[in-house]
Amino acid sequence: MILSKILRFLAALVFAAAAVFAQSPREMMAARTLALPTLVTGGFLEPHWMEDGNSFWYAEGSPVDTVIYKYDPVAGKKTPLFDTARLRTALTPLVGHELPYKGLPFDNFTFLPGEKSVRFSFEGRGFTLQLDSYTIAPVPPESEPEKDRRTPQFVRKGLLAGMPAVYEILSPDGRWHVGSKDGNLYLRSTIDGRSEALTDDGIKDDMWDSDGALWAPNSLSLVALKADMRDMPLYPIVHWLKPIEEVEWVRLGKTGAAGANLEYYVIDVMSKKKARIEAGSGELHFETWRPDGSELLLLRQGLKKLDLLAANPRTGATRLLFTETTNTFFDLALSLPNSPNFTLLSDNRRFLWLSERDGWNQIYLYDLDGKLIRKLTEDKRPVVRVAAVDEKNGWVYYTAHGGEGRPYDFQLYRVSLEGGKADRLSEAPGQHDQSVYLSWLGRGQGEGIRFSPSRQFFLDSHSDVNDPPQTELRRADGRLVEVLSKAKADVVKILRPHPPEEFTVKAADGQTDLYGIIYKPFDFDPNKKYPVVDAIYAGPQTTWVSRTFTGGSGVQDQALAHLGFIIVSVDGRGTPDRGKAFQDVVYGNFGRNEIPDHVAALKQLAASRPFMDMSRVGVFGSSYGGYFTIRAMLLAPDVYHVGVSNAPITTLLQVPGQEKYMGLPQENKEGYEYGSNVRIASNLKGHLMLIHGTSDINAPFTATIQLIEAFVRAGKPYDLVVLPEQNHWLTGPSGAYYFSTLKRYLEEHLKP
Repeated sequence: MILSKILRFLAALVFAAAAVFAQSPREMMAARTLALPTLVTGGFLEPHWMEDGNSFWYAEGSPVDTVIYKYDPVAGKKTPLFDTARLRTALTPLVGHELPYKGLPFDNFTFLPGEKSVRFSFEGRGFTLQLDSYTIAPVPPESEPEKDRRTPQFVRKGLLAGMPAVYEILSPDGRWHVGSKDGNLYLRSTIDGRSEALTDDGIKDDMWDSDGALWAPNSLSLVALKADMRDMPLYPIVHWLKPIEEVEWVRLGKTGAAGANLEYYVIDVMSKKKARIEAGSGELHFETWRPDGSELLLLRQGLKKLDLLAANPRTGATRLLFTETTNTFFDLALSLPNSPNFTLLSDNRRFLWLSERDGWNQIYLYDLDGKLIRKLTEDKRPVVRVAAVDEKNGWVYYTAHGGEGRPYDFQLYRVSLEGGKADRLSEAPGQHDQSVYLSWLGRGQGEGIRFSPSRQFFLDSHSDVNDPPQTELRRADGRLVEVLSKAKADVVKILRPHPPEEFTVKAADGQTDLYGIIYKPFDFDPNKKYPVVDAIYAGPQTTWVSRTFTGGSGVQDQALAHLGFIIVSVDGRGTPDRGKAFQDVVYGNFGRNEIPDHVAALKQLAASRPFMDMSRVGVFGSSYGGYFTIRAMLLAPDVYHVGVSNAPITTLLQVPGQEKYMGLPQENKEGYEYGSNVRIASNLKGHLMLIHGTSDINAPFTATIQLIEAFVRAGKPYDLVVLPEQNHWLTGPSGAYYFSTLKRYLEEHLKP
């Protein structure tokens, strides 16, 4: 289940804010707060490493005063890479007019081999610059056919909303693009643009797919999959806005229903011969080829088993390296395509493996015969990913959660390849890396660790909910070299005069600590009472509380707070990043503990904060958050009085993948029945708004229709907004309309 669409359309809301809000002081503050990510500048920079493996360049400033610096960390020198005045003087006669602004006329470029000259673009034209003489020469414009040959072309949209679009994949030698069209794979030459079929046996619903295809190192073969979806259920998407209504039928997986039959092949690009990989049952993820191309390393994923396989590319025969098992489920971040749990070392003999087998995600060292060499980490904090490996000096650098009383912080550590005590290398509290799940969706915030190719230095970009972003250069042992960039964030003092308040409460079990954030209005008065709104997601694949300075759901939550609400966001049991026992609470029990945890948190907070008016409590969320919004209204109708549910699921059989957390429907009938919101629709007491896009297949529109029928049978009033032609990720006017509806509904039913 893809994470709620809220994060995706926040940027669009910035531009729609003026239309969403009128001009009262509260609404103006809310509108400006939605624009906060664009108002806080600096703090993050992107290093471009140079040939010596240590030096890097980066751009600073706005288009008005762009400067590109070279930083040599060995010499400890930061110098402008270009003489701006000389470059502008040399470029002016070539473009025939004075250059705008006063800085560099570009903020990106490419070094040519040897780093004695560069290529850059200005006003759509290409130029080369000799760095010793500042001689600039035009580059003959590339023709459209040349551009097309060089650039990977669009293949298709992601299968589900939120997934990145699929593009052709370039071979390592740069000669071929591979793509898929009309159910078959094709090759497209980068030399002359000709295309040729790589397969010819694909048909409708039994198709080859280039998404995830992996080229061999020698570019002579690749591995790809063929998906037979003919047994999958068909789902209708009605295009109501056409002059004559049209129905589009899509193959849609559902829990308990037949899925696609997947076959995996290594294909020789010259002979077109195919070797089927002996995959057995389970879904394969292509991890990597061994550098010499002798084997392809794959993960085979089942509900409670992960197999690491090595496949012979000539015959398709596989050998099992080892099997990882669980009594419950694997954290989604450890079983995604290109997951962080496997890292092949450059010696082509060993690899690093991440496993939760002892209750905490830890790093293990194996050889390529599947023999465990040693466990490297022994900390009771979950490892997130391997950030870098320095085999020469024997170090593994990794990010992990941790910090006293701050289990959701991302910090950088290193441990010896021989094992032993790990050292923390990052210093400040906060987020020094990104969620693997959000990174997979292409939705990182900017925080992150970037190592130099030499492994002697790293850049650390980090922030926290109340600490603006900054980027530091550090040596590999963690010693600070220099703070390279600090955010300009004075505007935050105006837009957040009452900073977000971090809190700790107990879960419904009375024992487990839960962590969250409270957002207050700009004119907050502790002597007044405010309606309370629970901003919920609670899905088992990711956390929801926004812990960066201007990222994620926190911007929206703060904007809503300015309208006169106390907004509460908390991550309850069943969510990741706190160890296996904390997340395993959800197994077989989806929908059982989440709302009790949120109710417990609200009651504890209100007990010591009299400004929280528990007689006026709302809840809102999207996707899984939409499900739990409805569930809050039905399981705790005396606590939650108003709900806005967007793109919800309403029963656990409507979407694929619930088997992971619930087991098979036939083996957990009581659990699936208990998790159905349709079953308890008669519990509704308060005001509930349902919002859904008619073209949603992540959480099919069926879910809302079935819940409506249950409300009709129970005689329960509800409110409904239907968004035509919108999928799970609302865009354009529909995104703005969602937010205006959320605002209006909360104000209408929670304010006097």
